Amino acid sequence: MSAEPRRARLGRLAQRAPLSVAWALACMIGCVVIARAAPARAETSNTASDTLAAVRERSELVWGGDIQGGEPYVFEDPRDPSHLVGFEVEIAGALARELGLKRARFAEVQWSNLVPSLERGDIDVVLNGLEDTPERRARLRLSRPYFVFHEVLAVQRGAPYRSLDDLRGKRVGTLNQTYALELLQGRPADRAVEIALYEGQEEPYYDLQVGRVDAVFLDHVIAARYGCPLAGVECLPGDQPRGTYVVGLRRGDAALAGAIDGALGRILASGELRRILETWHLWDDAQKGLASAHGPADAPDAYSAAPAPSLSRGQIVLFFQGAAVTIVLSVAAFAIAVPLGMLLAATRVNAGRLACVVATAYVELLRGTPVLLQLYVLYFGLAPVLRLGPITAATLGLGLNYAAYEAEVYRGALLAVPRGQTEAAAALGLGRWQALRYVMLPQAVRTALPAVTNDFVSLLKDSSLVSVLTVVELTKRMTIAAVEIRSWLGPGLLCAALYFAMSFPLSRLSRHLETRLENDPRPRIA
Repeated sequence: MSAEPRRARLGRLAQRAPLSVAWALACMIGCVVIARAAPARAETSNTASDTLAAVRERSELVWGGDIQGGEPYVFEDPRDPSHLVGFEVEIAGALARELGLKRARFAEVQWSNLVPSLERGDIDVVLNGLEDTPERRARLRLSRPYFVFHEVLAVQRGAPYRSLDDLRGKRVGTLNQTYALELLQGRPADRAVEIALYEGQEEPYYDLQVGRVDAVFLDHVIAARYGCPLAGVECLPGDQPRGTYVVGLRRGDAALAGAIDGALGRILASGELRRILETWHLWDDAQKGLASAHGPADAPDAYSAAPAPSLSRGQIVLFFQGAAVTIVLSVAAFAIAVPLGMLLAATRVNAGRLACVVATAYVELLRGTPVLLQLYVLYFGLAPVLRLGPITAATLGLGLNYAAYEAEVYRGALLAVPRGQTEAAAALGLGRWQALRYVMLPQAVRTALPAVTNDFVSLLKDSSLVSVLTVVELTKRMTIAAVEIRSWLGPGLLCAALYFAMSFPLSRLSRHLETRLENDPRPRIA
């Protein structure tokens, strides 16, 4: 082929590439503008009596919670997994009886989506360790409290830390959307800590055990069951900040809120609430104040129609930081996946039987199990023998998983190389591995390039799963912002725009490579 047509093709590609990138950036900027202009939250269309009337009509109270919260809130009975138990299960049942309903039905909702699901009308109330905080008071209508908790600071046994003030600049684990998180975020700059956010209640204490965090700050109910009993973990004594658990309702459900408050007052006065809490070893002197406590539902002024915040410039900057973390993770993971995938493919095609069996087992195991499960096993399961940091574990987990997919891509490309190529290499005196290196592999890489590019785009999006390892990448940043501004629309649009801006140029590159290979005028060896 002459140099002139090649230069012409390169020129056309150089012209198209900036246009593709410009289109992606234009779409991203447009979504940023829409995200900032979008209202933070649409007002609910329910009138004050709609939900209560609907609940009474169907004689059922639908309450939302997350089973992952575990004991003692709501969890599957070990003796009968089809049956749910927990102190909030019993409270929900007592409320339903007091309201004259036949039953209380549990609806499983991921913790981070409980409030949005309530606002959508999927559930009637939230009853799952929902804490009374100013942010929730501004967004929801809250019942009178049914439980008083206090925060507990847990550290490694023998550590020099005795309070949060001793942990300045240290890594402290907690759960998202909790009172503990608000307390940590509200600390002065000179006493600020590095916050590690977790999705589950056991994981932060496991990380504390192996030294990946310096402390854990959570409710005493959680600490007493998942943290304090662990070897090497010490729960510090002292009067930490207190809070209350409440039932969450939509802002317009004043009638249902009044009915719930009345029902809570009756089970408290009758002693049923105390009996439930004592059954689960939760009753203490702090609960005696429940009789005189009144929730925001009794104070209409608590529901002032203050405008919900919108995406700020600082939050948008954090989105770009999350996108940078996503790119770095994806590139590093793919740098592991590509050479390991080549090695696995070459082993399956060109090595002996035993090596081929091992490589095949690796590919089938990694492709046949979810990448999320692999991340959990790598980070938490192997922690006693392999203590990896969050970024390291995320990179290694994604890289090992995608190596299995790359192996199949390269294996198919190697098998597509005509047999005559290997025969010609043998006739020239090249050994099996020499033929693979100098003859087959260069041709296979050329054939596999479009599929490899597509896999990198997929890896870019799958990197959102590493948030379970406390890595704050783009999707995790979106969920944090959505909670802060009480809306998923704006942050979701911005997150989608950034993913699109990152993946669209790669998709165009993949398409160009496919087109170029399809139109390659050079003769192919039969």
